[in-house]
Amino acid sequence: MSTHDARTTVGGVSGFSVRDFYDELAADYHLVYPDWDASMARQAKALDGLIRPRLGAGPHLVLDCSCGIGTQSIGLALAGYKVVGSDLSPVAAARAAVEAAARGTSLPTAAADMRSLPFTTSAFDVVLCADNSLPHLLSPQDLQTALLGMRRVLRDGGLLVITVRAYDEARRTHPTATPPQVTQTPDGQVITFQLWHWHEDGERYTLEHFQLLPAGSTWDVRVRRTTYWALTRRQLTDSVADAGFTGISWHTPATSGFFQPVLTAQRVPSPPQRHGQ
Repeated sequence: MSTHDARTTVGGVSGFSVRDFYDELAADYHLVYPDWDASMARQAKALDGLIRPRLGAGPHLVLDCSCGIGTQSIGLALAGYKVVGSDLSPVAAARAAVEAAARGTSLPTAAADMRSLPFTTSAFDVVLCADNSLPHLLSPQDLQTALLGMRRVLRDGGLLVITVRAYDEARRTHPTATPPQVTQTPDGQVITFQLWHWHEDGERYTLEHFQLLPAGSTWDVRVRRTTYWALTRRQLTDSVADAGFTGISWHTPATSGFFQPVLTAQRVPSPPQRHGQ
């Protein structure tokens, strides 16, 4: 299993370690949701509504190659899918397996870089890469490597599902922060927000992820940093097509019920092998 995570440099811009970001965030990640279990169920319902019309009733075998602490993986497993999770962060992947077991379902997980998936060729009906994970890849080469790997582990006609932020508008306006999100916990309110620092190329940005946790009469402030490539729909569509996918479609939150734009595409069937080759 590959857990390689070099600090990437693109155009002279250095990116923070993605693995460190998610290792450090793993224990607190659920706090970005007002109700994590409700979010699991809601996201699984939306993803199911995209998968079943294309692949049929199933049950389908899904690889969630950026499973994190299991938000999408656990929801899909509870909805009847057979799910395997992998993530660059071994801390997050381990928590996903524990959280799944606590909810009465099974989620085998592995620590793996999406650019080097340690799975058998043509093993999965669906490959899911959700929660804006793909834009952590900062170069066209890394993006293409990951997409080709996802194609490799999909069966012929299998479905690729990618969810990302709505970056077309962000590339025009270059926002510098997100609105604060407030989650109520037994210890009080937890406040989460982000600051975005755009790079000179206008396409990539460093994100500072702030969480303020109650600590008596004051706050415990936790800050994690990572880097994203704000891929437009056209950029991602072209990259997916170049990797050998067809039937590429975009689904808005209004039509899918998922909180981010979703790209779906199917693996082009491999040509039949001729005898003697």
